[in-house]
Amino acid sequence: MKIVLVAAVALIDRDGRVLLSKRPPHKQLGGLWEFPGGKVEAGERPETALIRELKEELGIDVAESCLAPLTFASHAYEDFHLLMPLYVCRRWQGQVTGAEGQELAWVRPLKLRDYPMPPADVPLIPHLVDLL
Repeated sequence: MKIVLVAAVALIDRDGRVLLSKRPPHKQLGGLWEFPGGKVEAGERPETALIRELKEELGIDVAESCLAPLTFASHAYEDFHLLMPLYVCRRWQGQVTGAEGQELAWVRPLKLRDYPMPPADVPLIPHLVDLL
């Protein structure tokens, strides 16, 4: 089974809310809410991938020193296995916007379960609740 490495981040604002991004309807798992991030390209480090994806998807600049590893997800989907490190980030430059037209939501950790998420993301929620 193919292993896909995806890096994700829990962006946390000053009020302790976590950013979720809604997947476009035409993509796999479309319409579900997820932590921002994306696929790690061949030869790329997860941190580098996250910095690139956050610039492309949200229009923000993140310094690698502001990415703190928190936990990871390992989930078997039907046609691939997802390995996804989750980082926490509380500092960035720029205004968070859905640069690709995606819907965004700032959510209190205890309310994260109110948003339908991909199966790999759900087990990450308790780590954020404990952190915040």
